Amino acid sequence: MRVVLNQWAAAGRKTGIGHCVAQLMHFLPQEAGDDEVSLFPPAWVQRYRDLWGRLSNDGAAGPSVPGAPAAGAPRRLRTWARSLLRGVGRTVNAWHFRQYCRRRRIDLYHEPNYIPFPSDVPTVSTLHDLSVLLHPEWHPADRVAHYERHFADTLSRCVHFLTVSEFTRQEVIRYLNVPPERVTRVYNGTRPNLAPLPRPQVEEALHRLGLPPRYLLHVGTIEPRKNLLMLMRAYCALPAPVRERWPLLLVGSWGWNIGEIQAYWHGEGRHRGVLHVGYVSEDDLAAVYNGARALLCPSLYEGFGLPPVEMLACGGAVITSTAGALVETAGGRAHLLDPADTDGWRDALARVTADDDWWQGLRRGAVEAARRFTWRRSAAETWAVYRAVHAGLHGASRPQPRLAA
Repeated sequence: MRVVLNQWAAAGRKTGIGHCVAQLMHFLPQEAGDDEVSLFPPAWVQRYRDLWGRLSNDGAAGPSVPGAPAAGAPRRLRTWARSLLRGVGRTVNAWHFRQYCRRRRIDLYHEPNYIPFPSDVPTVSTLHDLSVLLHPEWHPADRVAHYERHFADTLSRCVHFLTVSEFTRQEVIRYLNVPPERVTRVYNGTRPNLAPLPRPQVEEALHRLGLPPRYLLHVGTIEPRKNLLMLMRAYCALPAPVRERWPLLLVGSWGWNIGEIQAYWHGEGRHRGVLHVGYVSEDDLAAVYNGARALLCPSLYEGFGLPPVEMLACGGAVITSTAGALVETAGGRAHLLDPADTDGWRDALARVTADDDWWQGLRRGAVEAARRFTWRRSAAETWAVYRAVHAGLHGASRPQPRLAA
């Protein structure tokens, strides 16, 4: 069996799905045995992607300071070039992908990022969540339009779907009317470097990054569904001495539709201890997790929720919302709160900074709870799905994918 994995999402600066794809790229070949896994696109297409990424870096999130001058004509030119390049790129990639599959005689195509290329090859797609379909108000208009044009074709073309939680699996079955036997839950993993670190190593990294020695932490792109406006309001309601001792670090880039969030940060948050750090490299992320008093995840919706599980893998305390898959993936060790309960979040932040016994209780068993989420296990279960789907398509007795204990 020859399988192709689309590695496009792992190129360039990675966010959640990019990290997932990168880990599958590493571990899937170890599960192939006598089978074969290849990666698309090849190097020259990756170079095109880097060019598109540079053109995309036009400050789409808006100026970082209210009243800063707009980019004017240069921004409009970059926007036009980006749109043209995106359209040309999709056409070229689709054509090249068909040729690639024919030349390599591919038997199965895995698209790990929702919408696959048009293809004559039986296709498996990973659906990380259904937020674009169920909550389009949380996404840019061009992304919603792209899904409206292409997602129905995804449902008709794919022979099987993977989801990263049982929560998302049940949404796919319920809202998309996909038969349960065509949807398999395969959890994400945590990257091997995310683990408890010696305190001197953490302190060195924090000093090098210019970060405070103690803080509360949020990790993730800043966008509406992350519910950071509520979190900042809860944090800013804490007494000044608490905020002075425990700043709130926002690790992640400005995302889409952040006007109200950014305005609050500029007007209130940054004057009351909220520090926007921006993107942190993968090499430094473990130290940032280890240095935090607690990881805060007030999200309104998550298909898996990588940061809470990654914080558990580092032995840290997690306070998370009850939204989406978060109860399923991190709820066993995390303190859970309704995402709309601003007072509850304020009280939890006050408690985790002052009550050492409660804080230690949240950390107890954290590493053990995260051990069931490994990329080796995810790759093994993913390959089991490949084999089961391939066998079923070729008339063999179709084995059911088995989940590791």
